Amino acid sequence: MKAKEIQELIDFISNSGLAEVKIETDEFKLSIKKNAEVQAVRTVEAAPAPAQAPAAAPAAAAPAPQKAEADDTSNYVEIKSPMIGTFYTTPNPDADHFVSVGESIKPGQTVCIIEAMKLFNEIESEVSGKIVKILVENATPVEYDQPLFLVDPAG
Repeated sequence: MKAKEIQELIDFISNSGLAEVKIETDEFKLSIKKNAEVQAVRTVEAAPAPAQAPAAAPAAAAPAPQKAEADDTSNYVEIKSPMIGTFYTTPNPDADHFVSVGESIKPGQTVCIIEAMKLFNEIESEVSGKIVKILVENATPVEYDQPLFLVDPAG
């Protein structure tokens, strides 16, 4: 059952005058009591609180590695996505990659393709240097201004 269907069922039951309804299928159990609405709301509110507490711990741990990575990459230049779309490292599935880690690139060289609305846009480097890291997996969505490559301009 979808959330919208459950909400419609709750609305129907509240308008029907029934005090309690239980529905059970192979996939789920649903029990709705008019007098228990306040308790159900409290339960729902209590459930996210523990989930947030563990999430806070990894979030607190995450900035430390990011800072270390930021220190390591401070001398690198990022090639960023100029658009939203799907990132591809090759012009077609059977072709070689446009660039690989360790390869030297120059301005104007195609480094990837981003597909947006069935149009394949070649993304060219604006810097010269050596590819240090490819930050995006092939055939994955990318956002505008998302870093795609790290380039060592000294390389």
